[in-house]
Amino acid sequence: MNSFMSWVGGKKALREKVVRRFPLSYKHYIEVFGGGGWVLFHKPPGRDFEVYNDYNSLLANLFRCVRDKPDLLINALRYVLNSREDFERARLGLRKKRATDIQRAAWFYQIIRQSYASALTSFGSQPHDLWDDFPLILQASRRLKDVVVENQDFETLIRHYDRPESFFYCDPPYHATEGYYQNIGEAGFTEKDHIRLRDALLSIEGKFLLSYNDDAFIRGLYDAPGIHIEPVTRLNNIKQRYDPSCQFAELFIANYDVHERERAAVQLNLFDYKRGELDDEIQILP
Repeated sequence: MNSFMSWVGGKKALREKVVRRFPLSYKHYIEVFGGGGWVLFHKPPGRDFEVYNDYNSLLANLFRCVRDKPDLLINALRYVLNSREDFERARLGLRKKRATDIQRAAWFYQIIRQSYASALTSFGSQPHDLWDDFPLILQASRRLKDVVVENQDFETLIRHYDRPESFFYCDPPYHATEGYYQNIGEAGFTEKDHIRLRDALLSIEGKFLLSYNDDAFIRGLYDAPGIHIEPVTRLNNIKQRYDPSCQFAELFIANYDVHERERAAVQLNLFDYKRGELDDEIQILP
């Protein structure tokens, strides 16, 4: 299923490739940099324990309101106008300290939907009927009903949930593009944070999968024994209107074989095929 919202750096275009590279087995799924939750919503719900986390407290509050109070959130959005004046009013409203969690979630969602490229900074001047989003919010609420929503620093979160059966999917702010992300720390996401993330992940008991931009600094960070680095490409959404075939280079980085799921599927299909041949032979025996 789709996410109920867009977000800077969202994984809509890459989500299928991400999920195909999940490990064969795990009991705890932790999405460390949740953002719009595109991978979580695309991931089939199962028996695993799921955690959505984002350091952006407004995002975490929005996800909790979608999960627990979708009707109240929809009511708060029902008469929102798509106008520059309403957009600026919502931005000012988020500075209020006494607003309810529902009102803050409604203001934040309005800003996401009405800002240019979901960057939260300027009015997009594009038509968008928020009523069209209400079924998505209700669908997302049902999907999130058993998901734990956290608002922690990534290092604290990883330490809290790390177990041998845990699987961490990490989609941090890409190196040298950190300025596009809002509310990610007092000084933003710095090179020290990229290094801190590397150190946290290389010391865990569980498994991790990282998606990053293909960058020499990042490649150097994860040039370590037992770490798999796979380059992939996706359509470049920003340049697509000028060059429809333009690709963006990304990396998958993991501490396990990211193709184990595909290999297992091939082996299973081969087994089924041979078993079918055997069944045919048994049927024609006198």
